[in-house]
Amino acid sequence: MKLNWGTGIVISIIAFMSFIMYFVITMSTKQGYNHDLVTEKYYQKELDFQQNIEATKNAKRLKNNITINKSKEGLIINFPKDFDYKKIKGKMFLYRPSNKQLDFEIPLSLSNTYLLVPENRLLGGRWNITISLQYKGRNYLFKEELIY
Repeated sequence: MKLNWGTGIVISIIAFMSFIMYFVITMSTKQGYNHDLVTEKYYQKELDFQQNIEATKNAKRLKNNITINKSKEGLIINFPKDFDYKKIKGKMFLYRPSNKQLDFEIPLSLSNTYLLVPENRLLGGRWNITISLQYKGRNYLFKEELIY
């Protein structure tokens, strides 16, 4: 049996299509290739974007901003000294880019000028910390990336 150039092209196209189909099926069915969004409420968060910009500007204007320190007990989040810690309302969200099951949110109910996140809640690696708080009717947003 003799192959001509037309048969060779058809065989090449079929081989290429088979490779692509194998690649697509492998990528879409393996659990190791997880294709989750960063957040489930993506469009709702997009609508709040301008408010986040204003809150971030408010936070940057502070003389003493929020600071984050590592200690043996965990993460210590220090709030500005000129704020009355009893009037601070808000929440802190810790986002783990590599595993969404490790994400958690803590409501801010302070009994001191700092908040302690226990070490047992934090695994080693990268964390994105977002603190949104309200003080005297003004919103503040603080974001930081941290390697723990």
